[in-house]
Amino acid sequence: MTVDEIMNQLEEMGSEQTKKTYIRHGAKEPFFGVKVGDLKKLVKYVKKDQELALALYDTGNHDAMYLAGLGVDPKKLTRQQLEHWVEKAYWYMLAEYTVANVAAESPFALELARKWMDDEREMVAACGWSTYAGYLSITQDEELNLEEIRGLLKRVEETINGEQNRVRYVMNGFVIVAGSAVSSLHDEALAVAERVGKVDVNAGNTACKVPLATDYILKVKNRGKVGVKKKTCIC
Repeated sequence: MTVDEIMNQLEEMGSEQTKKTYIRHGAKEPFFGVKVGDLKKLVKYVKKDQELALALYDTGNHDAMYLAGLGVDPKKLTRQQLEHWVEKAYWYMLAEYTVANVAAESPFALELARKWMDDEREMVAACGWSTYAGYLSITQDEELNLEEIRGLLKRVEETINGEQNRVRYVMNGFVIVAGSAVSSLHDEALAVAERVGKVDVNAGNTACKVPLATDYILKVKNRGKVGVKKKTCIC
């Protein structure tokens, strides 16, 4: 399919109700309001066409950008392309999910996560933390830099309350993933979660809530799933 054909499909699949929901969360025009589940029906047309995925992201249309993240091959993306993507990720769904998940599966995951986490721009920094968390969720423990992760957990504990809104949210998520997906850091991450406690994030006019990291990590432990890795973090 061509970009125009995909855009026509997206327009047909959109709904005003979904648009209203996304706008409350931070989405901006242009977009049609397509649910993620419906976007996945079009992935088969994008998955084998890297140039199509890149062109869809460059439309600036949220629905097309999210679909691009579902269909692109992260292993074939260049560092420059990922830097371009993060520059265009203007709200959290694109920054914390689309770009972060693709970056986490790219050859530049750690390099970009480290850089982006230190960026002064809220969405870029949030993308950095989310990228590192995604990387933890799919990478075997023996391949991880455990001392670096310990340092990041300490950084969360010491700075989370002074960070920007969405950065607080993804820092909390980083602790959850570290405590759930990295067996050897489970106890340390849980201890950090206990000391941090409830994280306040302004979710605007939405019903979204910030998960309590201690509860989430303990639920994973009770299910016997600590250390279980995901095959992919793209969703």
